[in-house]
Amino acid sequence: MTNSTPIPFSTLPLNPATLDNLTQLGYLAMTPIQALSLPAALAGTDLIAQAETGSGKTAAFGLALLERLNPRRFAVQALVLCPTRELADQVTVEIRRLARALDNIKVVTLCGGVALRGQRASLENGAHIAVGTPGRVMDHLARGYLALDALNTLVLDEADRMLDMGFFDDIASVTRQCPPQRQTLLFSATFPEGIARLASQFMREPVQIKVASGTVQSLIEQRFYEVTRGNRFETVARLLNHFRPVSTLAFCNTKQQCKELVVYLQQQGFSALALYGELEQRERDQVLAQFANRSISILVATDVASRGIDIKELSAVINVDITPDPEVHVHRIGRTGRAGETGLALSLAAMHEMGAVGKIEQYQQLESVWQPLEALAPTGAGPLLPPMVTLQILGGRKEKIRPGDVLGALTADVGYSRAQIGKIQVTEFTTFCAVERGIAQQAMDKLNAGRVKGKSVKVRLL
Repeated sequence: MTNSTPIPFSTLPLNPATLDNLTQLGYLAMTPIQALSLPAALAGTDLIAQAETGSGKTAAFGLALLERLNPRRFAVQALVLCPTRELADQVTVEIRRLARALDNIKVVTLCGGVALRGQRASLENGAHIAVGTPGRVMDHLARGYLALDALNTLVLDEADRMLDMGFFDDIASVTRQCPPQRQTLLFSATFPEGIARLASQFMREPVQIKVASGTVQSLIEQRFYEVTRGNRFETVARLLNHFRPVSTLAFCNTKQQCKELVVYLQQQGFSALALYGELEQRERDQVLAQFANRSISILVATDVASRGIDIKELSAVINVDITPDPEVHVHRIGRTGRAGETGLALSLAAMHEMGAVGKIEQYQQLESVWQPLEALAPTGAGPLLPPMVTLQILGGRKEKIRPGDVLGALTADVGYSRAQIGKIQVTEFTTFCAVERGIAQQAMDKLNAGRVKGKSVKVRLL
């Protein structure tokens, strides 16, 4: 079910300051998931909503929980559970943007990979909204740092992924510690049987909403290529040299395949990094920051490691191995072709994978389009290089550094234009700043010789 005519946010009973802020953010008409879920969510009803990542669901639950907040009550009134730290960080950023016009709303992120101390201090100072992963939220509850007696809204975001990752018992444990009269909003791209179990145990007569995912899929051009065990990696390189995508997410079924493909691509002169299960959080942050800001061209990942990655403007997805699960295939290719942009999904299949391709065809109700390998000829001069380079500044939120401070140091103090500076991401202890490839060395030297926020900083090229 989708809405053909866009419905403006002004039709909703929202705070006038919130409506003004939505206009400033460029949110004029609701996406289908927002139009279907917000009236029920704002009315206080429990909700089960089926929606893909990138469909606007964060604003759907974010606006609902903000309407119920009492800014003068310094206690956690809304809790959002997410499968991964990356998704929790994105949700936190989005809720802060939506809350800009309201009285000083405090949002705290509770995830692993970061010391408990800082999170505990934020909770003690009176956070209104907590966004976190089930394990770390359980930890704070067990230690008595997080109290849920003032909670009025519980959100389970990407619930299917949390169940995939084995979080059913953790979610159940957290939910039992929430007040029984709270509102529960559950968002999920698919409906495995665990969702029904959660709903029957913890929700009160939920309204069910489903947004057809076909609207997103139609923007993705899918192409299949037949390969052998021997020419799979070489075909990945040929695809990259032929299509020359600015940013590509390449999926492998195993960690070993990820590692081997990255070594191969680097030997061929490509800028590629791998993302798999046991990377330390610090390494994971560095890899994701470089991919998100276009300093590396190709990110090679396993399905589990890629959970929660939501990179804007992803040019292509390559299925280096075909997944045996057709739902996972749709998840993978849905990372491209976001927000009205077209995307390219390129899948490599050997003879032994043809059964899995058949399952994907049935699931998508779409015949696969096969292309000959001979049609893949290099289309550019020279190697495929990413447009940006990442500068890593030692110093982050702990040093009170904000993106504007780094931008000011590079534009006002050093004289670069805003267009030469890319994404600036500030984490707890470090800041990643993308700059155009041609000025990277000079920008690093000038920052090392100058000051950010009145202090000397150490900067290196990643």
